[in-house]
Amino acid sequence: MYYIENQLKMNRLGITVSKKIGNSVTRNRVKRLIKESYRLNQSMVKEGYDIIFIARKGCEALDFHTIEGSVKHLLRKLK
Repeated sequence: MYYIENQLKMNRLGITVSKKIGNSVTRNRVKRLIKESYRLNQSMVKEGYDIIFIARKGCEALDFHTIEGSVKHLLRKLK
């Protein structure tokens, strides 16, 4: 995860998933899981940041709870 202040009163989210992860169905599933994890935990983050999540190889086999735990861990670092 990378982040930078954006001088706005809202957060913007970006998610990148490489073709090394798998086919388009797999990549979109990973994006959906990350997006939903962020949505459920966005109250942990102050407003005014651009946040980019980069999915790494191996994340395609993870379930929602594992991905959500990873997203929570990264968002705690942002605080």
